[in-house]
Amino acid sequence: MIFELSEKGRKGYSLPKNRFGHYELPREMQRAHEAALPECDEMTVVRHYTNLSANNFGVDNGFYPLGSCTMKYNPKINEEMAALPQFQNLHPRQPAHTAKGALALCSLLERSLCALTGLHAFTFKPYAGAHGELTGLMVIDNYHRSRGDLQRRKVVVPDSAHGTNPASAAVCGMEIVEVKSDANGLVSLDDLDRLVKLEGPNIAAMMMTNPNTLGLFEVHIPEIARLIHDCGGLMYYDGANLNPMLGACRPGDMGFDVMHINLHKTFSTPHGGGGPGAGPVGVRKGLEAFFPTVSPYHGNFAVMMRAYAYILSLGREHIKEVGPLAVLNANYIKESLKDVYELPIEGLCCHEFVFDGLKDKSTGVTTMDVAKRLLDYGYHAPTIYFPLLFHESLMIEPTENESKATLDGFIGVMRTIAEEAKTQPDVVKTAPHLTPIGRVDDVLAAKHPVTTYRTLMAEQTKE
Repeated sequence: MIFELSEKGRKGYSLPKNRFGHYELPREMQRAHEAALPECDEMTVVRHYTNLSANNFGVDNGFYPLGSCTMKYNPKINEEMAALPQFQNLHPRQPAHTAKGALALCSLLERSLCALTGLHAFTFKPYAGAHGELTGLMVIDNYHRSRGDLQRRKVVVPDSAHGTNPASAAVCGMEIVEVKSDANGLVSLDDLDRLVKLEGPNIAAMMMTNPNTLGLFEVHIPEIARLIHDCGGLMYYDGANLNPMLGACRPGDMGFDVMHINLHKTFSTPHGGGGPGAGPVGVRKGLEAFFPTVSPYHGNFAVMMRAYAYILSLGREHIKEVGPLAVLNANYIKESLKDVYELPIEGLCCHEFVFDGLKDKSTGVTTMDVAKRLLDYGYHAPTIYFPLLFHESLMIEPTENESKATLDGFIGVMRTIAEEAKTQPDVVKTAPHLTPIGRVDDVLAAKHPVTTYRTLMAEQTKE
């Protein structure tokens, strides 16, 4: 920590002479004690944070197969466009007539997204995917209220859904009704039919992503949409898994009425570490009048710029290759590993797939152990223990950018770990061994987090 490098009297700054005179702060605004800040010279600070940055993992320095998050490469042309001073120096409160270029970009991006999704209009105000979900649900709520359907407060959510779906519905003041998956990992038409017969007049919408969280294409979407529409509800598309759809099919053509897009996933803008994000919401014709005001501005404009640069770079022809290549890469990994990792649902997957841990359960090596051991080999771990349909879920999403050589390297390491689980299980169970920090107690870290240097010192003093 930077505090541990502190030496009393060291400085890394020089302040200009005071030209403003001396003014006393009111007593209630003064500290009782001086701020406990580290005292370091500039070189120490630069070296410290440069060394820390080398411990970060990102898609620019390694394979990042994080399922359900689409951590794809971010082309540097996107960054160049976002750094143009004509856009970078805009102020959100400046007069509209002085920002015509930025407004034109918004309009062009909207037209592109409409063409790619089959929807009629988009709002760019939501700042992230979950914010987009909430905005989309507010559109649905406004629609029903305009028709006097005040009793429609229930949202149907599959049991394989992303956790943000029920959370967003709850924040919107709606009640969640879960629909079960069938033996093939798809929405059960029988269970949905039962729910519609039971709750039809109360159903506001059904939230889905396609392909679903298991990476499976929901082949019954037309029938699902018919059931929901016939009872008066609307179909909501969670855009988290839109990547494999590009060039293959469009949510609007399937019967979805409202959707959000994670620009920071599908359209290659940086995400991770909490941001930045953008979750524009699209609607079919007639619903644009129900867009709520969730922000006074056009969302995260720099993310929008990057997304539009990505679309223009690929063009009409090559953006059609995104989905098929993502699907090809995922199936290649799946088929190459299913003899040593348990594949609970056979068949063609889309952009991602889920293993249920190692095939040989006798080793006692868990999905967590496999994920930790991957770190020793220089790979970011896939998503683990999600979705909740399987006890040892390990979700892998390679994206379309990765080469066969990269995929083969990952496959080779996964096979090595499966062999280690049989021959050296303790090595896997105690991993990682080559990272700056070894295996941590996740439960203790969650229940008793050490968030400040002062707390750390107090803990060490106790020991």
